[in-house]
Amino acid sequence: MSGGRGTVGRMQIKLTSTGRRSGRLHEVVLYAWPDGDRLVVVGSYGGSPSDPDWASNLRAHPRATVRRGRETAEHVAREVEGAERERLWALVTAKFPLYQSYQSSTDRLIPLFVLEPAG
Repeated sequence: MSGGRGTVGRMQIKLTSTGRRSGRLHEVVLYAWPDGDRLVVVGSYGGSPSDPDWASNLRAHPRATVRRGRETAEHVAREVEGAERERLWALVTAKFPLYQSYQSSTDRLIPLFVLEPAG
């Protein structure tokens, strides 16, 4: 899914994660950006004061299913930190500057996750 200013490389995915408390499967549609063979997703939650539920679910249960178009594959999520986070933050904010506004509107550090194909 590309087009429009600042959206190059962005795609829509359906992420299915396991609830951290319930153990039930939860689906959410997210934007993702490719980084090699993995995907980067941003837990912005529109700059709200708390992380989205899916981010907490991935921290508790990193295995998830990603659907891109007609393809579905298992992935393992990992929250990124340090220099890797800085590089990926620059990548996604260059393509979608609204994330900078979201970060400015909250005291929390917006989490970034990479979704790596399960091997």
